[in-house]
Amino acid sequence: MRTRRSQFSGNPMQSGHRSVLLHEAIEQLAIELNDTVVDATLGGAGHALAIAQKLGKGGTLIGIDADHDAIVRAQEALADVVPKVHLVEGNFRDLKAQLDKLGVANITKALFDLGWSSYQLDSGRGFSLKADEPLLMTYSKDLGALTAARIVNEWAEESLADVLYGWGEERYSRRIAKSIVQRRETKPFTTARELAETIYEAVPPRYRFGKIHPATRTFQALRIAVNDELGSLSQGLGGAWQALSRGGRIAVITFHSIEDRLVKQTFKQWEEAGEGKRITPKDSKLPTGQAKKFFVVPTKDEVTSNPRARSAKLRVIQKI
Repeated sequence: MRTRRSQFSGNPMQSGHRSVLLHEAIEQLAIELNDTVVDATLGGAGHALAIAQKLGKGGTLIGIDADHDAIVRAQEALADVVPKVHLVEGNFRDLKAQLDKLGVANITKALFDLGWSSYQLDSGRGFSLKADEPLLMTYSKDLGALTAARIVNEWAEESLADVLYGWGEERYSRRIAKSIVQRRETKPFTTARELAETIYEAVPPRYRFGKIHPATRTFQALRIAVNDELGSLSQGLGGAWQALSRGGRIAVITFHSIEDRLVKQTFKQWEEAGEGKRITPKDSKLPTGQAKKFFVVPTKDEVTSNPRARSAKLRVIQKI
């Protein structure tokens, strides 16, 4: 995930970004030639290209991303594919409205890859822990009203601690929030590196040398808050479900427990309401009496070659 940005050559798999659970997602979606498929998170266009290669001339691919650069990458990657392609610059929380604008009444498949790519890390918007970049953390270049800098420089200490604990599951949330407030009294935060260094100094020494940087969970929490990721995900899933035809499928790849919990609960609610059926992986052979496994995780080989895949989960539901 922290690879240097390489020149995009039309094949996202040759760039600095690797799509996680690529083959598993395509397999579980069971794409047919004439499907209408939404890739709600274009990113490096790896999943989009794999989807397009499964579609025929009667198929349609609709790609969505809030980042203009992702749209440009997708235009290059998908220039020579067979199906009809629509690329939409916008937030997937507005998925249903975006489909309406395109005149698309129904879709048959949808994919949400909630990971963030090496392209975003290199976007210059403050996602990297080690960069002297403006502390923005916005997915879109349209900054809007809220940025990470505004949160850490203006929000009350208690509110900061609640965000870090609730959306970052940060065990030292109060300690970090206190250090942030103390530091900003002398000098406001302007770069991602400044914030990361303050967090590093705030936590106990033993916490500084774990598997992840001690600022990782704080950066996750701020990113979620700035982009209203959970609200967007809830609305985006709802819009996709509303447009999904009977027999269609939605696949979601999550990377941390907070978003995975939301997806799991949403799918379970649809199933309990008699509207859908969660897909059980073909290799899930649990003893009688144990709970079914409704998710797929990366293989050991994928995690070895791409460590950012280690926390990924793929969940799929079919509308009935």
